[in-house]
Amino acid sequence: MGNFENIPKGFRFYGTHVGIKKKRKDFGLIVADDVCHAAAVFTKNTFCGECIPIGKDHVKNAELQAVVVTSGIANVATGKIGRENEYKILDCLSDKLMIKKENILPSSTGMIGPQLPIDVIEDFLETESIDLKEDYEDFAHAILTTDQRIKVRSLKIGAATILGIVKGSGMIEPNMATMLAYIVTDAKIEKEEIHSILKVAVDQSFNTISIDTDTSTSDTVALLASGHHEIKPSELQKALDQICKELALDVVKDAEGATKTMFVTVKNAETKEQAKNAGKSIINSPLVKTALFGNDPNWGRIAMALGKTDGLMFDQNKVEIFYGTYPIFSNNKEKTQNIDQITEYIEQNEDIYLTVDLHQGVENFEVIGCDLSYEYVKINSDYST
Repeated sequence: MGNFENIPKGFRFYGTHVGIKKKRKDFGLIVADDVCHAAAVFTKNTFCGECIPIGKDHVKNAELQAVVVTSGIANVATGKIGRENEYKILDCLSDKLMIKKENILPSSTGMIGPQLPIDVIEDFLETESIDLKEDYEDFAHAILTTDQRIKVRSLKIGAATILGIVKGSGMIEPNMATMLAYIVTDAKIEKEEIHSILKVAVDQSFNTISIDTDTSTSDTVALLASGHHEIKPSELQKALDQICKELALDVVKDAEGATKTMFVTVKNAETKEQAKNAGKSIINSPLVKTALFGNDPNWGRIAMALGKTDGLMFDQNKVEIFYGTYPIFSNNKEKTQNIDQITEYIEQNEDIYLTVDLHQGVENFEVIGCDLSYEYVKINSDYST
């Protein structure tokens, strides 16, 4: 069970099976004792789920008291009925929990296309009692889809606690995947600061990872603060950055079919944006990913991914490429003497560090990806059947 010391003051959790999935838990709640200061960032995918515009509307006043997640059906491309179904769930919960529906953030994850079995959900919410607990485990299980495990992190900052729960292992290149992350804290965060604090943390964590280049239709990262403890803003930002990085790495480590994690640092670019785009181009290349899966030090694929990056400025004669500490390309030629050591490095490690030094400017950026295995193809070729 979850460790109660890791639970921020003022939050309770719930997770159960309502009937969206055949057997596994598929309905989760986080409920705060009182209205919290809150912020959220959402998918940039324009073909987004019906809960996304509702969530944006509900959090725009920087207040929330609850989060509801339905798992198994994403409620995407479901039109007017899909939107009405989200509101029906919110109405039921509002009545049952005595919370204004405008203070509930809805999320859905799973298959795109089908309608939620709204009669089953409404019937459950009208007849069953909701037993909120201080333990987060049922909630963490209820939000999963193809994930292999729950992903939870917590951190103490002074008297305060931050708890983060995330799901996601495929259709992930968050561009704030399907990625849902909920972070709750009993620290005090001012309304006018909470969105920028969350945005800073997300940009250097969730927005640096990619599993398969696919920006999900439902990505959401939400932060709720119950305000029990005063914490210095700089300390809070540091802790939130750390917890988001840990959760983002957990998502990549649990990626569908992944056997290796790839940390790509692009150094000495003209701008941070160029470094990030170049890194993303490398970790998103199916050819780079499959070479990694096959323990093949095929640096030509890295060079290819670099060269196709839009707007990237560099001089080919200055570029250096490293696997771990071993250079493979420098002064516009291959370092053939290192091939055997590099092959051994890839074979023997799950975490592979790639560095590309452009020698073009002074900006650096690290992104995180994974390999592409037979298992990824298998999981995603029969997902809906």
